[in-house]
Amino acid sequence: MPVRLIQSAILLLCASAIPAVAELAESDWPHYHGDPTGSHYSQLGQITRENVASLKVAWTYNSLGAQTESQSGRRRPPRTQCNPIIIAGVLYGASPDGYFFAVHAATGEEKWRFLPSEDTSGRTRGVTYWRDGDESRLFVAKSSWLYALDPATGEKVASFGSNGIVDLREGLGRDPETLMFDATSPGIIFNDLYIVGGFVSENLGAAPGDIRAYDVRTGEVVWSFHTIPSPGEFGADTWPANAREFAGAANAWAGFSLDVERGMVFAPTGSAAYDFYGGDRLGKNLFANCVIALDAATGERIWHFQTVHHDLWDKDLPAPPNIVTVTHNGRRIDAVAQITKSGFVFVLDRETGEPLFPVEEVPVAPSEMDGEQAWPTQPVPTKPPPFLRTFLSKDDITDISPEANAYINHILTSYRNAEMFTPFSEQPTVLLPGILGGAEWGGAAYDPQSATIYVNSSDLPYVITLVKLDNSENLTPFQKGRNVFAQHCSSCHGMDRKGGITHMGFTPPLLGIHERMTRAGVEQIIREGRGQMQGVRNAYRDPENLELLMTFLMDPRTDIDQDELANPTHFIYADMGHQRFEDQEGYPAIKPPWGTLNAIDLNEGTIKWQVVLGEYKELTARGIPKTGTANKGGPILTATGLLFIAATDDETFRAFDQITGETLWEAALPGSGQATPSTYSVDGRQYVVIACAGGSYVSYALPE
Repeated sequence: MPVRLIQSAILLLCASAIPAVAELAESDWPHYHGDPTGSHYSQLGQITRENVASLKVAWTYNSLGAQTESQSGRRRPPRTQCNPIIIAGVLYGASPDGYFFAVHAATGEEKWRFLPSEDTSGRTRGVTYWRDGDESRLFVAKSSWLYALDPATGEKVASFGSNGIVDLREGLGRDPETLMFDATSPGIIFNDLYIVGGFVSENLGAAPGDIRAYDVRTGEVVWSFHTIPSPGEFGADTWPANAREFAGAANAWAGFSLDVERGMVFAPTGSAAYDFYGGDRLGKNLFANCVIALDAATGERIWHFQTVHHDLWDKDLPAPPNIVTVTHNGRRIDAVAQITKSGFVFVLDRETGEPLFPVEEVPVAPSEMDGEQAWPTQPVPTKPPPFLRTFLSKDDITDISPEANAYINHILTSYRNAEMFTPFSEQPTVLLPGILGGAEWGGAAYDPQSATIYVNSSDLPYVITLVKLDNSENLTPFQKGRNVFAQHCSSCHGMDRKGGITHMGFTPPLLGIHERMTRAGVEQIIREGRGQMQGVRNAYRDPENLELLMTFLMDPRTDIDQDELANPTHFIYADMGHQRFEDQEGYPAIKPPWGTLNAIDLNEGTIKWQVVLGEYKELTARGIPKTGTANKGGPILTATGLLFIAATDDETFRAFDQITGETLWEAALPGSGQATPSTYSVDGRQYVVIACAGGSYVSYALPE
């Protein structure tokens, strides 16, 4: 019998012995990332490694929205990042232009759509379903608004919150109108609780990243966990006094995983704000950059593990930890596996948080910035090894052409190129892995039989430069406006206002905006947001801030007067923008591969295989082997040993062999599928669906 057929038979036998994950119907994909454990795993087996090459488009649903301008002035399709859920033959998803919908999962025929009347800017990566007997609700969020909908009709449930709506900015201890708190990733259900975190600003003035549980029927807050502790709470001594009053972020923006039987919810948190300078938040900064295990019923902390101390590099935990069971020294251990932007995987005992593989506190470089005190060590796991490069060595400089290699070698002489966890300074500093990771919000797929996780990764260096801004009283309106811009806008658009490709996707240039738009038009975008941009609510709340910001934006000057920055006595720091380190053609400065798919054995702490993910066809045509691309969105895994993933910039959907990493199927998409796919079955027919840029949802199945 051929080896592949033997492997398939073994996988099918193993799959038949796997007990169903709690609340998971085999035909459905009822949770974000598949099930409460975040497994990205389905027991469906109609599509196999032998027939996957026969997959065809079954239906397409177009939720087309507004177009956004590219750097060249052309229109770009809006990004769609939703991992849809499928329950009893109905698919629930989100459009990039702000509405939610239900379609027949076998045909793509629309059943209903819901368009919020409130602010609809921002991203949505999924929705959440709850049912108790005959009562059911669909929880959706856009911007700061959480809605409870009737899954059958899409109408708001009036008894929830205020006529079906809860404002997530309420209850954070600050004026809600000054805050941004957006539920980008969906919450998770435990009994009659909806547990949710949120995406907040990464600059000064950010909201605290509280994790909250709402009553699914009333919308009342049942419990709240302070990720920035109040005085007297555990962890408060890792911050300056009264940090709860001024510090921000440390937020669980990536979603949650849940051990239903133990009643434990696991939260991955991001860095504290501001991302790249922490002179105002000296200390370890618990519970930023932590895996936190909470009692799902009460919100009480059970344990935590911090993956970065006093983060100065934007090393958010990008995805919920996978709930896993591993074999160590002949003993089965329940654990969680947390992937990171740094390329590390922390494997932690599920009940205690203790690492299963040794974690070393490695000495790192001090900061050169005034007022900063970088933490002297950082935790690095001894196993598994990083699944990408963590330093741009001479041998790793791009080799796609002699010209590109010479170009990067020349530029690198003026950059700081140091080991991981070197704090940034006013000299351009290489960051590898970059702002996008490593791993990102798509998460990892988990095979329960082999204790293997599968994670896609981008291998792209960035360059970060800090700039010191005078914050004294005797400033001109232009200077004050520049400081407002630095606090609210520079992380995406750059202090040079040139925009470009950042961690948020494409951001338009703002230089010369006075020639392209009216003042009223710019103010409207600032207040209300557009596309991926959130409304700058601080500026909207404070007319003086808005006036100063507009003075800076509409000024005809095309650069910052460096004389105005000299020898400030009162200062704040900003970064010049999240800039990819690229060659003269716009390709990454590092030697390929630039995107990979990785299989990691959690029993042994080893990398089983790594394959290139993505392609630049114009480079392949030049004779350059496939390079991989940046990728967002994650993989899913089936019981027949198939790994489905889109994620890449090359608008291609792929299926891989779980055991070998071999590509078994490819399909061209109408836009980049930078989301996590879902798989489900209706009337005995298995489908795989992916959301694409431009709002198209494309579902594939075997021919009938």
